[in-house]
Amino acid sequence: MARIRAGEGILRRKPIEHIEEAEVGEGTRLDKSLGLWQLTAIGVGGIIGAGIFTLAGTVAHGIAGPAVLVSFLVAGVASACAALSYAEFAGMIPKAGSAYTYGYAVLGEFAGWFIGWDLLLEYTAIVAVVAIGISGYFGFLIENLGLDLPDWLQGAPGTGTGHRVDLFAAVLCLVIAWLLNLGMRSAARFETVVVALKVLVVLVVVGVGVFHIDSGNYHPFFPFGVSGAFTGAATVFFAVFGYDAMSTAAEESKDAQRNMPKAIIYSLAISMVLYVAACLVLTGMQNYRAIDPESGFSTAFDSVGLSALANLVAVGAIIGILTVMFTFMLGVTRVWFSMSRDGLLPRWFARTHPRRHVPTRVTWIVGVASAAIAGFVPIGEAAELTNIGILLAFVVVCAAVIVLRYRQPDLPRTFRTPGMPVVPALGVVFSVWLITFLQWQTWVRFAVWFVIGCVIYFGYSYRHSALATRHPAG
Repeated sequence: MARIRAGEGILRRKPIEHIEEAEVGEGTRLDKSLGLWQLTAIGVGGIIGAGIFTLAGTVAHGIAGPAVLVSFLVAGVASACAALSYAEFAGMIPKAGSAYTYGYAVLGEFAGWFIGWDLLLEYTAIVAVVAIGISGYFGFLIENLGLDLPDWLQGAPGTGTGHRVDLFAAVLCLVIAWLLNLGMRSAARFETVVVALKVLVVLVVVGVGVFHIDSGNYHPFFPFGVSGAFTGAATVFFAVFGYDAMSTAAEESKDAQRNMPKAIIYSLAISMVLYVAACLVLTGMQNYRAIDPESGFSTAFDSVGLSALANLVAVGAIIGILTVMFTFMLGVTRVWFSMSRDGLLPRWFARTHPRRHVPTRVTWIVGVASAAIAGFVPIGEAAELTNIGILLAFVVVCAAVIVLRYRQPDLPRTFRTPGMPVVPALGVVFSVWLITFLQWQTWVRFAVWFVIGCVIYFGYSYRHSALATRHPAG
C-alpha cells in the first residue's frame, strides 16, 4: 500500500502520486465510458443555456448596450484563467470531485472539505434554479398552444395568485436524476444528442438573424460607458462556467489525462464563439433600448417581422437549459460520491449500483432535494444560493495550481497552465473581485451553511476520514 500521510490534522493531504491506489474500494467503482466529444458536450451543455436566451438581452438592455459583446469577452477571458488551471489538474488527477479533490490534494483536508461542502449546496441550487427557468418557457409554449394549466401548478408559493407548486420544475429534476441513474454511457448519449440540437437551434437563430442586422444599432457602442461593459462582465460571468461541473466526471472518462484538459478548453472555446455570434446578432437586429430584458431574441425577431421564430427560441431555451441541469446534477453527485468515498461523509453514500456503476443513492437524494427547492422556493431566493460557491472553487483551484507547481514541479503533467503564475493569479483576482458584487444576504446564507459544515467536519469527518483511519505503510 502506498504511504498515506496521517496525523497531520486538518492539513493532511491526499498524495497525488498514489491517488489512484489510495481510492480503490469495493462497491465504489465508476465506469470509464466518456470519450473526448462526450466530455466536451457535457461542458458545452453546462455553459450554454440562459446566457444566450436571457442574460444577453438583460445586460444589453440596461447595463452595457451593444458592448454586451465586450462583457462576454471579458468574462470569457477571466473564466479561461480558471479553465486553464482546471485543465492542468484534470490531467494530473483524473478522479471524481473536481475542485474538492484538487483542494484536498494540494491545500489539505479542511480546504477540500470546505469547497466540497460548499459545492453540494451550490450545484443543487443551480439545478433547481435552472428547472424553474425551463418551467417559465414551458408555460409560454403551453399558452401559445391554447392550453391552460391550473394556477396552483404553475409556480412556487408567493410567485403568483393561487400558486402552490411549480410542478413541471419539480418533475424535471426527478427526470434528470432518473436519467443519470440509467448509467453514464446512456446518459452521456442523451446529453450529446440534446447538446447538438441546442447548438443547432443557436446556429439557426444566428444564421437567420444575421440577415436582419442594422449596423446603426451598434451606435453608440458604449452607451453606459466602458464601466457598463465591465459591470456586465460580472453579471454574465455566471453564464461562462460549467466546465467545472463537467470536470467532476474525470474518473468516468477514457484516457482522462489527455481528454479532460482538451474537453475543458474545447467546451469553453465553442461556447464563447456562440456567445459572441449571438450578441452581435441580438444587438444588431434591435436597438438596445428596445430589447426585452427577459426574452431578447423573441422581441428582436418580432421587431423584424419574424415572430414565428419566437417558438423556436422558446424550444431552444428549454433544450439549452435542460443540458445545464444535467451537467450540474452530474457535478453535485460526483462531489458527494467522492467526499463519501474519502470518509468525510458516511461511506454508505459512496456505494454504486452493482451493474450500472453510478452513485444511485446520492443521485436520488439530490434529485429529490432539487425538486423540493424548484417546486416550492421562488426563483429569486433559490438563485441567491448559487453565486459564491463557484467563485470560491475558482479561487481554490487557481491558487492550488500555483502552489503545486512550486511544491512539486517534477510531477507528470499532460497539460501545463501557460503564463504561470500570472494566468492563475488573474483567475484568483477576478473571482475575488466578482465576490465583492454579491449581496449581504448571500454571505449570511453562506455563513450558516459553513457553520453547519464545520459542525459535521469536526464532529464526524475529522475522525472518519480515510487519511485519519488508515495507518501508514511500513
